[in-house]
This record gives sequence, structure tokens and C-alpha cells, in this order.
Amino acid sequence: MEPGSGADSGDPASANAKVKRDMVVNLPHQEKPFSLWPGKYHSPVTAALWHARSSFVERARNLAMDGPAQSNLLSKTPEENRTSVVYNFASDKTLREEYRNPWNSIRIGKLLEDLDALAGTIAVKHCSDSDHTTRPLLLVTASVDKISMKKRLRVDVDLQLAGAVAWVGRSSMEIRMEVIQPVRETMDKDDVALIANFTFVARDWKTQKAAPVNFLVPQTEEEKQLFAMGNARDAHRKKLRMESSSSNGSSPFLKQYNDRLTQVLREVLPVHTRH
Repeated sequence: MEPGSGADSGDPASANAKVKRDMVVNLPHQEKPFSLWPGKYHSPVTAALWHARSSFVERARNLAMDGPAQSNLLSKTPEENRTSVVYNFASDKTLREEYRNPWNSIRIGKLLEDLDALAGTIAVKHCSDSDHTTRPLLLVTASVDKISMKKRLRVDVDLQLAGAVAWVGRSSMEIRMEVIQPVRETMDKDDVALIANFTFVARDWKTQKAAPVNFLVPQTEEEKQLFAMGNARDAHRKKLRMESSSSNGSSPFLKQYNDRLTQVLREVLPVHTRH
């Protein structure tokens, strides 16, 4: 250690700063620490979800990109990946204060980050297979196509985030997320306070190319309707891309979509896999 350094001088702030720098500098391939990845968010409720997702990331790294890609696509139902998280606002004062805004309501931005975290967990569950030797897919939030606020959210009443895969294409999927309040055993349609559709795209960790995802088999009439609506939105996106191609790529929609995807891939993928 060099003489006169912050750690030698007994300055705790300098010592902590050095430790934090070392955690970043000593990472292999100059990667960002997992806690700084795009969309990585530590809320009291979703920390466990991120921990579960990190196991897939570590498996991809441990395979050193040499594991085989998934060759057999599975057929899954929306119910298989349906996931929910309950916020005990009524009884947990600490949690309640973390989500309270200055106007005594819920911080919507923080809740949307949680929705993205949960949607990503659902996407990982849908794309996983039973073969632990295959490398998992890299899943990126491409867009949030629609957010519908049905009613004002209260910070003193229990709240639930719930979602499931509603539609899949070849290498993309749409996750329908709902915010439910109040939380009760028998849910009424009026309990849904917010609806958002998150679109994820799948990429191969090794090749960075689009990767196919597991099939979705809707079972109920509602699931079939949501799947049809997803098909309609996908057709609309394809139409916009075709119009953009015919106008030399001047579509603001396509530019925003591509810029977002490129930015996230650059930040997430290890340096040695970039070209």
C-alpha cells in the first residue's frame, strides 16, 4: 500500500471508497458489477427475485460461453410462469415509508422499476429449460408498450404485483403486469389499479443474435384474447418497421427501439463478446 493513502491515514471514507473501486476494477473482462446492470434494482420486496435471476447469469458465466444453445423448445402455459409479490403496506411501516411520496401516495416510478424486475423474472422462468448444461438466454426489456392507470394507489393498503407471459413470437415475448389493490382472496376486476405490457427480446449470450424462445399455449378464454391482442401489437410493430425501411429508417419509433436495445446490450454483455 502506498504511503499517505486514504486507507493508511485511517480515513474510513477513503478506505470504503478504495474497497468500492477495487470491487469494480478487479472484475474479469472489465464487466460492471451485477448490481449496476441496467434494470438491476434492490427494493425490499424484489431483492429475492433478483437473487433468483442472478443464478441464471452465473450459470452462463460458469459455462464460459461454451455450453450448447437450447435446441428443443418447450411449450408452456401462462400459469406456469405466473408470479406475484405482495407489499404489506398496512402492517409494515418501514416498507410503507420507502414507497411514500411527498403527497402521501405511492412513488409510481419506484413501482414501475419493481414491475420491470418482476416481469424480467417471469421472462426468465418462461425461457428456462430443464437442461442445466445449455446456456441461458440474455433477456432485455425492449419497451413498455402500454401503461393504463385505473385508479389512484394508496400507500396504507396492501398491494400486489402480478404478471404472466401473455404472448410470444420467435425471439420476443410480452409480459402483462398488473398492480392490484386491495389484496383479497377473491379478486374483483375493479381491484386492478394499473396494467402494463412489457416487451422482452431474447439474445444468445455467445453470438448476440436473436434466439428463439419457448412456445406459449394459452388455456383460458382470457389468455387467448390476450395472446390475440399481442399478435395484433406485433403486427403493428412489423408494419412500422416496414414503413421505416421504405423511408430510409427515419421512423422515430424504430430509432428509439434500436437505440434502447443497443445501449442495454453494450452495458450488459462482457467486453470480450462484443465486436
